[in-house]
Amino acid sequence: MSNKELQNAKKVLKKESESINLTANRLGSNFSTALDLLFNDQNKIIVCGIGKSGLLGKKIAATLSSTGSPAIFLHASEAVHGDLGIHQKNDPVIFLSNSATTPELLALEPIIRKRKGKIVGIMGNMNGALAKKVDVFLDASVTTEADPLGIVPTSSFMVAAALGDALASGLMQRRNFTETDYAKTHPAGQLGRNLLLTVKDVMHNPSKIAKVSPQTSIRKLVIEMTKFPLGAACVMEENKLIGIITDGDLRRALTTNSNLLEMNSEQIMNLNPKTILPELSLGKALKEMEEGSNQISVLPVYELKNKELLGLIRLHDIYTPSMR
Repeated sequence: MSNKELQNAKKVLKKESESINLTANRLGSNFSTALDLLFNDQNKIIVCGIGKSGLLGKKIAATLSSTGSPAIFLHASEAVHGDLGIHQKNDPVIFLSNSATTPELLALEPIIRKRKGKIVGIMGNMNGALAKKVDVFLDASVTTEADPLGIVPTSSFMVAAALGDALASGLMQRRNFTETDYAKTHPAGQLGRNLLLTVKDVMHNPSKIAKVSPQTSIRKLVIEMTKFPLGAACVMEENKLIGIITDGDLRRALTTNSNLLEMNSEQIMNLNPKTILPELSLGKALKEMEEGSNQISVLPVYELKNKELLGLIRLHDIYTPSMR
């Protein structure tokens, strides 16, 4: 990349961020009024636009739906050819239009009114015909676009997107929307796993874990860890966990002890190992394993009340769905 290209890229990002900052500074009480119109448990939100605004509308509708405010995108042109059936009486509508003169939205506005729908406009021209017809106008105007020609929807697109995010965030607060609520709409992917699943859901049960006694020879320890290749062996005494030996411990012992095969497990184990509770969410388990100066790749799952070893969880298990 040439220096000129790099400078242009930085210029675009700075212009867009500056436009968003200006929008934030001029935001007023009309934003709260917009939230009043959109906050409704009985109705869904319709997001409507065309062109680049239409593409943005899909994103805003998706963000609203995933954060507790049911929403759907309605293409302005398709609306008057049958798709308007998705709009029910009293459904609030968000109009997206940089010019505030979009003919398709102007044609749609009186129809929305007949259905008792309130309209929030995210628009870049307060003097446009649409701006005068909406119930709440949110100013998405910019002084200049960020592209070299100054005409491509860049800064204006990002400002409108930021206002959409601000509305979604405001509605989340009004609904007291929590991480648990968010997880319900994101059951798949790592986000859903971290919020919905617990250590117990993904841990390896005791029958699949390498277990040795303090007196177990290193040779037998290696055989046991090879048989159950989870990266660690639990050292047990009278059915109680007293230590752990990881693959890393074995490698370190091999580099520092020439007589390793003459030693036993007790001599290289980590005493009083850190453990984790079975009911902990995967997200919290991940935090436990990654926090601190040394990352932990494997942890015994321990039940405090009966001091019982319930299983073993690896960092790999948090990130990778697998059959148990």
